[in-house]
Amino acid sequence: QVQPVESGGGLVQPGGSLRLSCAASGSIFSVAYMGWYRQAPGKQSELVAGIIGSGITNYADSVKGRFTISRDNAKNTVYLQMNSLRPEDTAVYYCNLRTASLNTWGQGTQVTVSP
Repeated sequence: QVQPVESGGGLVQPGGSLRLSCAASGSIFSVAYMGWYRQAPGKQSELVAGIIGSGITNYADSVKGRFTISRDNAKNTVYLQMNSLRPEDTAVYYCNLRTASLNTWGQGTQVTVSP
């Protein structure tokens, strides 16, 4: 199976920015659906943003206009650029890779937005 690996989380002040990365190996990356999910303690996981192989994207209403998902198939990497961060964005962010036959998750990276 393909195992995504996230990086780029950390502590940032409200209004600040952060870029998350998710790397995965294998030739299937270019045609896989890639999604960013987040989960706060005691809360359910929620989809933040997704991107298909052709580059078409979708976003949760709460992050539209602030977050941007993109992918670089040559690097087998998907990114989540997060701007205008708010305390409610605090969560562990997980990268999800899906195909018709695969559904794999990264280990997660912590994002904390606090003054």
